[in-house]
Amino acid sequence: MAATKPSNPGVRRPVDLARAHGLSAQAVRNYERDGVLPPAQRTPNGYRRFTEVHVKALSAYLALIAGHGYAASGEIMRAVNRGEIDAALRTIDQGHVLLQRDRETLDAVETAVSTLTGTRPQPPGRTAVPVSVLAHRLGLRPATLRKWERAGVLRPVRDPVTRHRVYSPDDVRDAELAHLLRRGGYRLDHIAGVLRRVRDAGGAEPLAASLRQWRQRLTERGRAMLTGAARLAEYIDACPQPERALTNEAKTTTLSA
Repeated sequence: MAATKPSNPGVRRPVDLARAHGLSAQAVRNYERDGVLPPAQRTPNGYRRFTEVHVKALSAYLALIAGHGYAASGEIMRAVNRGEIDAALRTIDQGHVLLQRDRETLDAVETAVSTLTGTRPQPPGRTAVPVSVLAHRLGLRPATLRKWERAGVLRPVRDPVTRHRVYSPDDVRDAELAHLLRRGGYRLDHIAGVLRRVRDAGGAEPLAASLRQWRQRLTERGRAMLTGAARLAEYIDACPQPERALTNEAKTTTLSA
């Protein structure tokens, strides 16, 4: 209906942006309030007036979420809106580093499938590590590893003298696998079941299925990052050139001049 169209083809209302993405108009207002969208002009009555630049900003933000998540995507958009392109790119780079680390971990786990599902013990001479060392290696808190132990995911032994937890090479390998599956969104009870069946030599099917699903998720995340980068580039190109080039230092100089 004509009544639902903006009166000015170059101007968008919150509802116009919202409908294109299945959002509520309030969500669009919240994005502007939170700095994810650049500030909108206001009519004399106080109504927001969005433009094609805001359309591209919203498209970029929603595309970034699929690859980087809500928190990082918000950081990226706010940095761009402040004119801090390098800061936005650093956040994007961190996401790619994390994705690459996940791929390398997955590759290592797939390589170790035959060992995980076999009955051959690990070679002797490899030392066990305390909970603090394993937590640091995985980038987790020791409390997280203790929680995994309570859930049946890990089974460390106790040092006979200190009574502290120690993790054998097999435990470390299981912890790396559990960390990978946990990042894939699997529940602790699912992970415990996979590891239990692997330890019992019940076959590689549970493990293989989980790894296939996680590799597919990594592929989807990588493709989403590409889409998000393309949408973000379109938004940056649509921003007024002076605003893109103006850094915080330049803004300070301009204000003090």
